[in-house]
Amino acid sequence: MRTQVAAPGITLQYVKTIGIVNNGYNGRGFANPYAVAVSRDGRIFVLNRCDPARASAIRVGICTLDEAYLGEFGKGFGTGDGQFAWPVAMAFDSQERLYITDEYHHRISVFDTAGTFLGKWGTPGRAAGELNGPAGIAIDGSDHVYIVDQHNNRVQKFTTDGRFLLQWGEAGSAEGQFNLPWGVAVDTQGQVYVADWRNDRIQHFTAEGQFIAAYGVSGQEEGQLHRPSGVAVDAEGYIYVADWGNERVQVFGPDGSFQMLLRGQATLSKWAEEYFAANPEEWQVRTISDLTPALPAHLNTPYHVSSQTEPYFWGPVAVTLDHEQRLYVPETNRHRVQIYQKRL
Repeated sequence: MRTQVAAPGITLQYVKTIGIVNNGYNGRGFANPYAVAVSRDGRIFVLNRCDPARASAIRVGICTLDEAYLGEFGKGFGTGDGQFAWPVAMAFDSQERLYITDEYHHRISVFDTAGTFLGKWGTPGRAAGELNGPAGIAIDGSDHVYIVDQHNNRVQKFTTDGRFLLQWGEAGSAEGQFNLPWGVAVDTQGQVYVADWRNDRIQHFTAEGQFIAAYGVSGQEEGQLHRPSGVAVDAEGYIYVADWGNERVQVFGPDGSFQMLLRGQATLSKWAEEYFAANPEEWQVRTISDLTPALPAHLNTPYHVSSQTEPYFWGPVAVTLDHEQRLYVPETNRHRVQIYQKRL
């Protein structure tokens, strides 16, 4: 595995935070956001997985960078067309069709950007072309669809209508093996990167599944990973990792060298500001609260620190890049998305 340390070649400038908790069944706000996808015209699609108590509110919300809320789609919990149980990830193809994985139903649902249901595909099982807990999804420039087949410990490649093309991987920790893989990305060359969750690494492959390299080792230091859940790769080959178990995002160079890490620096979203303006008594309580407390030594873990430090990431489950090289980090535990701009 390659994890070198290098002087940062890039910086990420904090832009803003979008989000506020939504305890209802529709409207502005998020409920356990799991994934972000950005259309070519800049609309931001946020997958709300929701907790079990609000499963009927599972949906995709649509907003803009300026926080205009445009609506939502999805028909909540269920087995019918346009419904979900445990949605995980989503990606656009070249025709702006949105593909969403569901690890419980072992299928992929397809929508247009207006939220119209277009179809679904996927059959549960272990045979080639069958799925067991599909998680991450990535679509390359030729509209090949890569699915992380989580419980089968493999990656499968399909056409956009679900026709099986090839597969690779098996359970284990050697090169090309996986242990509960989760996220996936493709770069501009069509190469594939997989967040190998329980092996604490990112694996890098050709489009045909030939192993190229692995990045990261287990741990909490710079360049080390603990349960990475998401990965994205920009046009220059920089690799962004949702280091979920360490409650942070890390960036690696094209050669796998450590570049930088983000803990999060969230500010209030416009939605939150408007909420507090309408509820001044809650704003008064907030102003006297300690949102960045010092914790005792026995609670000095990534989870405890992030859960008590409001600007930090808490549950950064995915990373997404848009066409302007902005990075989106959805936080499932704080019901928001932090956004950063890449600078060379």
